[in-house]
Amino acid sequence: MAILTSLISLLQATLPEQGGALSAVDWARAQFALTAIYHWLFVPLTLGLGLIMAIMETKYYRTGSEFWRRTTQFWQRLFGINFAMGVATGIILEFEFGTNWSNYSWFVGDIFGAPLAIEGIVAFFMESTFVAVMYFGWDKVSRGFHLASTWLTWLGASISAWWILVANSWMQYPVGCEFNPDTMRNEMTSFFDVALSPFAIDKFLHTTISSWIIGAAFVVAVAAWYLLKKREAEREMALKSLRIGAIVGLIASIGAAITGDESAYKVAEVQPMKLAAMEALYNGGTDVSLTGIAAINPFKQPNYKEEKEAPLRLSIPNGLSILATRSLHGFVPGVNDILNGYTKADGTVEPSAKEKMQRGRTAIEALAAYRQAKTDGADEATVAPLLATLKENMPYFGYGFIKDEAELVPYIPVNFWAFRIMVGLGSLFILFFAFLLFLDWKKKGFLAPSALNTELSTFNKATLWVAIILLPCAYICSESGWLVAEFGRQPWTIQDMLPVSASVSDISAGAVATTFWLFLILFTTMLAVEINIMLKQIKKGPQL
Repeated sequence: MAILTSLISLLQATLPEQGGALSAVDWARAQFALTAIYHWLFVPLTLGLGLIMAIMETKYYRTGSEFWRRTTQFWQRLFGINFAMGVATGIILEFEFGTNWSNYSWFVGDIFGAPLAIEGIVAFFMESTFVAVMYFGWDKVSRGFHLASTWLTWLGASISAWWILVANSWMQYPVGCEFNPDTMRNEMTSFFDVALSPFAIDKFLHTTISSWIIGAAFVVAVAAWYLLKKREAEREMALKSLRIGAIVGLIASIGAAITGDESAYKVAEVQPMKLAAMEALYNGGTDVSLTGIAAINPFKQPNYKEEKEAPLRLSIPNGLSILATRSLHGFVPGVNDILNGYTKADGTVEPSAKEKMQRGRTAIEALAAYRQAKTDGADEATVAPLLATLKENMPYFGYGFIKDEAELVPYIPVNFWAFRIMVGLGSLFILFFAFLLFLDWKKKGFLAPSALNTELSTFNKATLWVAIILLPCAYICSESGWLVAEFGRQPWTIQDMLPVSASVSDISAGAVATTFWLFLILFTTMLAVEINIMLKQIKKGPQL
């Protein structure tokens, strides 16, 4: 709760034009962020643990060993507890689009609603059906059918994540749609452009693979606890679970690094301001270095117009040019370049923020004039020029709601530090999982078969404690990635199309604030209940 209160204080400090007071928009943002943060505590464990328990049941199917059956059932119990909590928070998250963001839902519901509907009708029901077989069908269906149900439960969760991430990716990179001035809505023109957007594919791969890290970290941490507690009955299960968790964790960590690099490349292509905020890049150019660390005040937006670069900056020469353009000498725009306008590598000129804002207002005025002309029964000759003006300026429609170009710059400190926390912890997981597997390969310490009957050394105890400590770090790493994704596209609900200020419902700040605190209490209670049940099940162990 203290973290969320600090986040609200930070948000409040960034609103000088409102005298520090939180409006309905700010409370709606805070409430959605609250729900999303709690929801994402449950989802990645579902995706990661689901994969690992499916691998374990595959071993049971192949060997027929009662040991692997008990082990699989143990991890499935923990999966089920987490799964139930994820469903509860996810439903509330979708309801908020109607309660708090009705303007947004009206404006793009034709597009945004499609992947969410498919997620609910296909993926969620598939997941729910097979999860029932997985839990209650152990002695009622064949081993093969039960194994298929476990894999299909994990596949259903992954497909569910796919459609949700398609919806989110479309907000970051809106494609496959066209604005209809008669209905005042954006309407889908190509379902496949929306569903198979390169941005969506990269986001899905990076997000789901990084979720496997959390599942692996969870399994390794629980196994480490059993070994530290010298639970002889669970030692074999702990050792073998730790090995599987480390294998999945290493593969996932490397995969997350590869897909993360590709995601950063896509961000540079379609969301250059987000990349500039992530790097605290005030003035771009060619041969741009990649910032390793810099003295960015986490509680204050830097003076990007006056400062040449972030203070005390340590960087990798040409690194950002390679990351963003795949070229050693590629041009990368900074915050000021984007605000002032710049020439792209292909020779096209990106307009300045002021020009975009003016063209956005032109689009809004043309739309209003068109609507009035239609109401007045004007002929085709009258409305045609208005439609032409609207179409010409529609790419900048959202900018017409922006009052100050400073609104177009995301809060740089959050993006800068969250990105580095994500990358730093991700690199640490690669090293740690590789280290565990190195011990396994060398057959030393707690991974050796002889360790079943030996005392753990001080070195091994320290390693196991690190495994436990890294579990919350995995969640911090995952949440940091979402902070970059969502803070980085501010002030937009839909990139360049609809700002947050124009998306909110016509409700009072007090009403949203009240439900914010109610949700905070509810979600915190749910999290405490889940952790309590989880701990009881872990202490009980896999014995039936």
